[in-house]
Amino acid sequence: MASNGEHRHDPEEIAAAAATSDELPVVILNRLPQFDLSLFPSLKTRFRFLDPLDPSFSPSQAQSVRVLLCLGPSPVSSETLSRFPSLECVVGSSTGMDHVDLAECRRRGLRVTNAGDVFADDAADYAVALLIDVLRRVSAADRYVRAGDWPVKGEYPLGSKVGSKRVGIVGLGNIGFRIATRLEAFGCSIAYNSRTKKPHISYPYYDRVKDLSANSDALIICCALTDETHHMINKDVMTALGKEGVIVNVGRGSLIDEKELVRFLARGELGGAGLDVFEDEPVVPKELFELDNVVISPHRAVTTPEGLGALEETVAANIEAFFANKPLRAVMELQ
Repeated sequence: MASNGEHRHDPEEIAAAAATSDELPVVILNRLPQFDLSLFPSLKTRFRFLDPLDPSFSPSQAQSVRVLLCLGPSPVSSETLSRFPSLECVVGSSTGMDHVDLAECRRRGLRVTNAGDVFADDAADYAVALLIDVLRRVSAADRYVRAGDWPVKGEYPLGSKVGSKRVGIVGLGNIGFRIATRLEAFGCSIAYNSRTKKPHISYPYYDRVKDLSANSDALIICCALTDETHHMINKDVMTALGKEGVIVNVGRGSLIDEKELVRFLARGELGGAGLDVFEDEPVVPKELFELDNVVISPHRAVTTPEGLGALEETVAANIEAFFANKPLRAVMELQ
């Protein structure tokens, strides 16, 4: 024991720890600078990570690495993949995988996993919360009270009833189905659009988003972002939704033509919007800041401590399953 009370590690302990680390499965880490493993502390004890952003990283270290862990929406391009010739599996940590070149993964014969349904309940809760907030004007009323306007300007304008609303859900997957069941409890009627009609689902199905919009009071967007769904919510869809219609987006910002959305909201041609995602995050159109019928949040629909814990376990289970040659969870179909 040192005289200042600090413990000096025994050289044999240090050597043993290094040897143990060298025996752990090796994983290449793909991340943007703002993402790191601090949210997943146990992963460092289960795997040895090679981080290209680490100054000590050498490309030669990664030539035989078979698994890549992608943190958040960090891009995985064909160039990224070409740097790791032995790669066999990309383990994702998000539900949407539009940041991954899936076509290149398919061409290379890679297996790809995502977060599966670990975020589904949290995202569904958040989508419903945004819809309630917009309709009942909760955040706007909060600002009204905090600004001292209540005793000066009098009663705040009424919000709109949630129950009995016709809600159209774009993307009836893990998240969309949970949103539907939650809103049914409020007395809302549900219809949906998806890539295909879901068997054994009784909700009315519309194969065109414009038709779904024309028969809805609110649209909730929670589908994947692809070339086909980019700007799916366009001028025609917003016009069909109408001046009282509300849009909620917990998917990806580029699912909506954001410039058109801003114009519709600013001109009073939509009833309101609840937006957790934007086209150029973290930049948000400044015009939205002045609109009391718009609720905005910083891409937090899926993020809770409980959800992150479940994600950590899913990521770890997939990496371990790969090295044990066992079935992976939440495998994406690369069609």
